[in-house]
Amino acid sequence: MSPKKNFLSDEEMEKIRHAVAQAEEGTFGEIATMVVEESDSYREALLLGVLFISGFVALLVSITIQHVTIWSYIPLVLVLMLPCYQILKVFPRLKIFFVERKRLNEAVRDRAVKAFYEKGLYRTKQETGVLIFISLLEHKVWILGDRGINEKIRPESWQSLAAQLATGIRQGKACESLCAVIQSCGEELAKHFPRAPGAEINELPDEIIV
Repeated sequence: MSPKKNFLSDEEMEKIRHAVAQAEEGTFGEIATMVVEESDSYREALLLGVLFISGFVALLVSITIQHVTIWSYIPLVLVLMLPCYQILKVFPRLKIFFVERKRLNEAVRDRAVKAFYEKGLYRTKQETGVLIFISLLEHKVWILGDRGINEKIRPESWQSLAAQLATGIRQGKACESLCAVIQSCGEELAKHFPRAPGAEINELPDEIIV
């Protein structure tokens, strides 16, 4: 099942599609939304998590049975590594506890930039594409504007909207928050890139992309 299906219902996705279409009515800027499960596999965090959890559980077991020696502890750690690995695979959110905040931010930013080019969002005629990128595992949002956007709107101006959306997602108000941020993006774009009367150009999909 795709990330957006787990994240939003069909009804909510239709609301978001409508919000994008409505936000673009007053501007020739293009808004795209994207949802991914995670921005990185964080393999180093997976390994660290397996070592830490298996080591901690092995220590508790050894203390409980009152038999702590290097010859009993290390084999027990090795035995526990596989089930701990399976636990982290089933509950990937646990990996986050073993990743530095800076690493998380960089991973989401890099994945957003990669997605911007992979999905061809840079191909709008006047370089006015905006990507609202949501990474579910990290509960983080990155809003990225194309070159034409950044010439008039500083990238830093999107940070408050990204923070607003990330907070809404954590509070369980993903659809409501995303629609509000899309509307705000549309209003900001309309100030700098107003749509000419009669223009009916839609270069990027209104639906959430994955």
